[in-house]
Amino acid sequence: MSDSASRASASIEELVASNDIIITTGSGGVGKTTTAAAIGAMVAATTDRRVLVLTVDPARRLATAMGLASFGNVESQVPAELLADAGAEGDGELWAAMLDTHQSWNDLIRRHAPDKRTVDAILANPIYTSFTTTFVQSHDYIAMERLYDLQQSGGYDLIVVDTPPTRNAIDFLAAPERMADFFSSRLLRWLIAPYRSRVVNAASKPFLVAADRILGAQFLSDIADFFILFQSMYDGFVERAEAVSEVLAGDRTSFIVVSTLEAAPSREARFFIEELKKRKLNLGALVLNKTLPTLLLERGALRDAEAVRADPGAVAAKVPQRVGSPKVVGHVLDEMASRYLDYRVLAKREAELRESLASKVGVVASVPYLEDDVSDLGGLVEMARHLWGSDAGANQTSTKNR
Repeated sequence: MSDSASRASASIEELVASNDIIITTGSGGVGKTTTAAAIGAMVAATTDRRVLVLTVDPARRLATAMGLASFGNVESQVPAELLADAGAEGDGELWAAMLDTHQSWNDLIRRHAPDKRTVDAILANPIYTSFTTTFVQSHDYIAMERLYDLQQSGGYDLIVVDTPPTRNAIDFLAAPERMADFFSSRLLRWLIAPYRSRVVNAASKPFLVAADRILGAQFLSDIADFFILFQSMYDGFVERAEAVSEVLAGDRTSFIVVSTLEAAPSREARFFIEELKKRKLNLGALVLNKTLPTLLLERGALRDAEAVRADPGAVAAKVPQRVGSPKVVGHVLDEMASRYLDYRVLAKREAELRESLASKVGVVASVPYLEDDVSDLGGLVEMARHLWGSDAGANQTSTKNR
C-alpha cells in the first residue's frame, strides 16, 4: 500500500478492513498492547473475520483481558461465549499468541535444517540455548519469522501484532537483514575457518591461543560447531529475510503508531513515524491514547470559569441556599474554576502536540481517559468504539488511567 493509498482510509475501521496485518508500535506505557487487543476484539466481534493478536513484547495482562487463563507460542482461541458477552454481533473468531523465543527457534530449526542429524546437533549444542534466550537479535528475528509463518499459513484473515517499545521496534524491523549479515560476516568466517578446516593458520593462531586461554578450548569449539551448523541454513535465512521484508512493505500490511500526548511519548511517536517513512513502510494511523476532552477548549466554558474566578461570591449567591452557604459554595466554585483553567492549559498543549503529529499521518484516532481499567473483552470492545469513531469518543471524560 502506498502512502497515498494509506491516507485514503478515513478511519481505523476502514484501515483495518483493508489490511491483513496491522502492526502497533509506540513507547512503553502508552497503551500499545491494549490498543492491539482492542482492534482484534472489535474486528472479531463485528465481522466474520478470523483474527489473531500476536504479542512480541510479553504481556501477561493481555491473557486476562481476553478471558484466557494463559497463552503462549501456540495460538489459543478466545471462547465464543466471551465474545458474545462483550456484545459481539458478527461470527468472527478471536485468537491470541505470545512469542516464546526458544520454542519458536526450535520449530524453525526442525522445519529448515537440511536433515535430522543437523537438527539434533544444533538443539544439543550448549551455545544454542544461550543464543536463543539471551541474544537480542535472535528474539527480534524469530518474531519476524513467526509473523511470516502465520501470514503464510493463511489461517487468519487479520493478524494484529503488538511490538516491543519504539526503539526496540526498530531492531524488530531490521532483524531479518541483520541476522543474514551476521551469519555471513567476515568475523564469523574468520572464527570458524580453523575449525572447519582443522588447520590453524598464522593469522588466526594468536587470536585463538589467547581466546583459548581465556574462554577454554571447549567453549570455542562449541561456538564454531554451532555456527558451522547454522551456516548450513544460511541460504534459507537470506531468502526468508527477503520474504519477510516484502511482507512488511506489502500492500496488505499497515502500521499504527500509538502514543499519549505527553512530551516523551510524543517524541518517540514522531521518531517512529519518520523511521517508517524512511523505510517506505505503510504508516496507516496514529492513535492518541488517554486524551483530555476537547470541551476543555470551548470558549464559552473559558468565559464562565473566568467569571467565577473574578467574583465567586456573586456566582454563589445565585445558587439555591439548600446547597450550602454562599461562602462554602463560592469556595467550591472557585476551586472548580481553578482546576478547569489548569486542565485547559494541559488541553491546549495536547492540541498543539496533536496538530504537530497529525500533520504527518492521514488517520488520527483519539481515546480518552476511561472510567475503568480495560481488564476484559467488554472493556477492549468499548475502547475500540473510540478508535472506530475517532474523535467521536474524545469528548467523554473519566477519572482513571487504563
